[in-house]
Amino acid sequence: MTILQQELILPNGSRLSNRIAKSAMSENASNKKHEPTTTLINAYKIWAQGGAGLLITGNIMIDSKALGEPRNVIVEDERNFNLLKSWADTVKGTETHLWAQINHPGRQAMEQINSELLAPSAVPLKVGGRKNATKKIPKALLENEIEEIIEAFGNTAFILKKAGFTGVQIHGAHGYLVSQFLSPYTNIREDKWGGTIENRSRFVIEVYRSIRKKVGEKFPIGIKLNSADFQKGGFTEEESMEVVKMLSKEGIDLIEISGGTYEAPAMMGKKHESTNKREAYFMEYIEKARKITKTPLMLTGGFRTSSVMEDAVASDQVDIIGMARPFVLFPNIANDLYTGKQTDFTSHIQKTGVKAIDGAMNIIWYEAQIKRLGKGKKPNPKLNPWFVFIRYAWLIIAKNLF
Repeated sequence: MTILQQELILPNGSRLSNRIAKSAMSENASNKKHEPTTTLINAYKIWAQGGAGLLITGNIMIDSKALGEPRNVIVEDERNFNLLKSWADTVKGTETHLWAQINHPGRQAMEQINSELLAPSAVPLKVGGRKNATKKIPKALLENEIEEIIEAFGNTAFILKKAGFTGVQIHGAHGYLVSQFLSPYTNIREDKWGGTIENRSRFVIEVYRSIRKKVGEKFPIGIKLNSADFQKGGFTEEESMEVVKMLSKEGIDLIEISGGTYEAPAMMGKKHESTNKREAYFMEYIEKARKITKTPLMLTGGFRTSSVMEDAVASDQVDIIGMARPFVLFPNIANDLYTGKQTDFTSHIQKTGVKAIDGAMNIIWYEAQIKRLGKGKKPNPKLNPWFVFIRYAWLIIAKNLF
């Protein structure tokens, strides 16, 4: 047995059978009604047989009026309960947990499909910061609206637990709403929800408490948290450490570390030369975080070889190895790691050579590969990027994806 196969007991007593997790990634695989599709469910059936201890879904939106992508799954009531149950049932008979990542995009909602953008403050997303950036100024949330969103997080988590998911993860990174509240760049409020780091953290703490109240003490709750925003005037590493302390005190079960926003996308794969050997993008942060919390830590971004993964866990700095893109091209990755069948899972997406298109390719190329899995096809590392882009554009225009 390798160190990656060792079980992990979470603070609430739940057991993860090993140290490998599929981190969330963009799936954009609902139908027009924002229901989980057979294609999406089938992809999880494949991953469930891959041997990972934990699978975390892509964005599940808590509000139909706030979508990050055209085909996000929405869970705000039980109208799609049977489909949600089918999704949750994909891990039945395995030792794999399936956690739902729940999210509100805030100002990163697409204006093409959202009549109003909501955020802590009226700070617009910079044009060019992401493929669907906008100059539209978001509306600063009123206090009662903040409280309604907090309640919605709890409501969505309760429905997902009822459907059979074994945990939830709050998306508190990458510039979405929770992240927006944490950052002084996007949160310039002067009431109890803004100002000091204690006030800016109030939203995520209340979201956690809302969920915990609804799901009980034995249901795992995790969070994806930025190590920093990597932009001037944004959420700093020091502030992130303070939030780690607060969430640990609250009793959260797993903290996944990432970094960046769509304005400063550190999570998209750019590494300093000093981190190449270590592979993981945010290892230096994890080493510091380990000194201030006993809460299990999951590190995602950059892991590609078995030796580096094993060393990271053996060092006692990292409890869970998170990977996203490798799971798409190597869906049996965990089993292959344990048996030694494969030790290197490096992958390179295909590029068109057009910078404006290749920025989007970081997301839509992998979405296309997930759909291949869900349709019973093998992943194709040589999938033509022009084919992917043209099909994506055609779906938007001809199929009225919006």
